[in-house]
Amino acid sequence: MTDDDPGTAVRGDRFSSGPAREFLSSLAADAAIFEADLAVDRAHVVMLAEQGIVDSAVASEILSALDGVEAAGHGALSDGEDVHEAIETAVIDRIGPDGGRMHTARSRNDEVATCIRYRLREDLLAAVEATVTAREALVETAEAHAETLMPGYTHLQPAQPTTVGHYLLSYEGGLSRDTARLLDAYDRVNRSPLGGAAFAGTPFDVDRDRTAELLGFDGTVRNSMDAASARDFLAESATALATLATTLSGLAEDLIVFSNKGVVELADAYASTSSIMPQKKNPDTLELTRGVAGDAVGEATGTLSLLKGLPRAYNRDLQRAHASVFEIADDVREATEIAAGAVATADWDEDALATAAGEGFSTATGVADLLAMAGLPFRTAHEIVASAAPAVEDGDDPATAAAKVDEAARGVLGESLFERVSREAVERVLDPTESVASRDSAGGPAPEAVAEELTAATAGIDADATALRERRESLASAADALDAEVATYE
Repeated sequence: MTDDDPGTAVRGDRFSSGPAREFLSSLAADAAIFEADLAVDRAHVVMLAEQGIVDSAVASEILSALDGVEAAGHGALSDGEDVHEAIETAVIDRIGPDGGRMHTARSRNDEVATCIRYRLREDLLAAVEATVTAREALVETAEAHAETLMPGYTHLQPAQPTTVGHYLLSYEGGLSRDTARLLDAYDRVNRSPLGGAAFAGTPFDVDRDRTAELLGFDGTVRNSMDAASARDFLAESATALATLATTLSGLAEDLIVFSNKGVVELADAYASTSSIMPQKKNPDTLELTRGVAGDAVGEATGTLSLLKGLPRAYNRDLQRAHASVFEIADDVREATEIAAGAVATADWDEDALATAAGEGFSTATGVADLLAMAGLPFRTAHEIVASAAPAVEDGDDPATAAAKVDEAARGVLGESLFERVSREAVERVLDPTESVASRDSAGGPAPEAVAEELTAATAGIDADATALRERRESLASAADALDAEVATYE
């Protein structure tokens, strides 16, 4: 500002001092949207010039001043309520009062809403990229271990044998839905509020579609009140990130438990040791991954709590809605990358896993299924196997276990089990490998079923990678177009 016009671009001398000024300021947190604000300013000024609202020569001066502000960086901005005001003040300081024309036909309300969306869409695409990479790691490892036996658990108790491939693909399925949620959120984020002004539109002949195009948005948030005040896109994005973090937390917890059981060893790059107990290898990165989920859930809840009950249109509460969403987006992205790396580099102890796969009479359900297939009511078959369970021990081979099941059947049916099914068939389903092979229903753990899942998962990953690339190319093309338009005013 000039000596004759002290203060800030928005306040001047009025409301520019006092103990509440620092409390009102979001300038430090706004570093996250500094680049976004410059892009929004440039697009708005170009549109104003094209519409004849601002003279081309003035637009040229403003755009040149914005280049200087960008070169100086966020840290060079003078104190102000927010980055928007500080940038405008810096432009006026450079070229004089005409710099204030950059704010024609807009409010900080639609401006900040646009900046948040502009920045957030990049965070969402970064998270999408991380999920795609994680899914690739899961598929690659699952393919290598499509026939590697492992125990499956319910309630953390041995339940049924499965394979490492089948287990890992269960998380690929979860992450594929997380990817879809993030892409859906992106598509709703990628709408421009610019031109909505404070909330009631503007009498100037602005072209909202033009600024949306220059900034790479797919369109506009049409209702001006909705455009300026809506932050549901923040809540949706935070919730999608929290859901992703919850998926990762489950994977991290499993790997921590498996590590404790000695069936999985994490690579040194994803572990640490104790400061006092050098023999220890701790799954610290996965524990932190699990912890990020708590932060993400808290952020999603906090965002919704902040928005609950706010009247239309703009309220200053909204100033606190976005900065921590950016932070949690970065944390969740990093946690996704860490989880992917931990899976890709882990050593799965196939012998230990195979041994554990048969523990706890985990093939019991296979016997019950076999009897049901032979015509016995499933509940009767269930009773037989349940009666045999206390007698079957982990070290029993299939023949020994089959004999114990037969003894239980005599007590329930009054006849030998082998009157209904062959001894060979019972022994076969009691073997964990054969048990897995028999479960060939769609999505099951049998190798051929896993092979089909791998094919489908790979196709899904390719489709999402394409969707990610197309969105990034669209943003890059818009950025180039904006640069080209700005260059015409030089």
